[in-house]
Amino acid sequence: MAGACVPISQRLLLCAGFVRPGALVCDVGCDHGYLAIYLAMNGAKSVLAMDIAAAPLEKARANIARFGLSGGIGTRLADGLAGVRAEECDTVIIAGMGGDCIAGILARCPWAADGRHRFILQPQTSGNDLRRWLGQQSWTIEDEQLCEDAGRLYTALVAVPGGGRPLRPGEQFLSPALRASHSPLLGRYVERLRRAMEAAVEGLRRSTKPEDPLRLQYYQEALAEINNWKEWEQ
Repeated sequence: MAGACVPISQRLLLCAGFVRPGALVCDVGCDHGYLAIYLAMNGAKSVLAMDIAAAPLEKARANIARFGLSGGIGTRLADGLAGVRAEECDTVIIAGMGGDCIAGILARCPWAADGRHRFILQPQTSGNDLRRWLGQQSWTIEDEQLCEDAGRLYTALVAVPGGGRPLRPGEQFLSPALRASHSPLLGRYVERLRRAMEAAVEGLRRSTKPEDPLRLQYYQEALAEINNWKEWEQ
């Protein structure tokens, strides 16, 4: 298969699987550039690889050159989607950042909600914060899938502006799209999620911080909702 020699991780392959043939892709936070290289070798019409820091961008440029794609992949030093014109892409990938950071990038982009772009998002942490923001802004999570990479479970989702609704606390941790994915990894993911949320609840119960009673209520509501869902149980 084309691109099989690219040393790309399973979580980035999960993102790549959402990209449509012939897409104009903007890869935000490209790091080593392997996702951009893989997409350029597997059907993307154009790829723009960007990073906020000069060092990883130079590393990406070196890897792009090593694969002979310097003329086919654009690179740009940029903070989030700043400096990218709406017409330069129809697909945006933001992978490997915290969910709150991803939400901030989307919130600061003046054309993100124009309805002409698909967003493939892979939060490393705080996925609930990202899903909460998407729901508050009436974005729709069209699809969300799981993968296992080096013993860890990751999700990646496809979001588009419009048509969505605010998500309940439990849905912010486990979206309706992910619940409907029928992934064989879903049961394990839910159990890990439950354990983490139970630990958070216990910690918040002992906390004396004035803001933590509301956080405790939020986690308790989310955990109760997840415990009532049975789709992944055999």
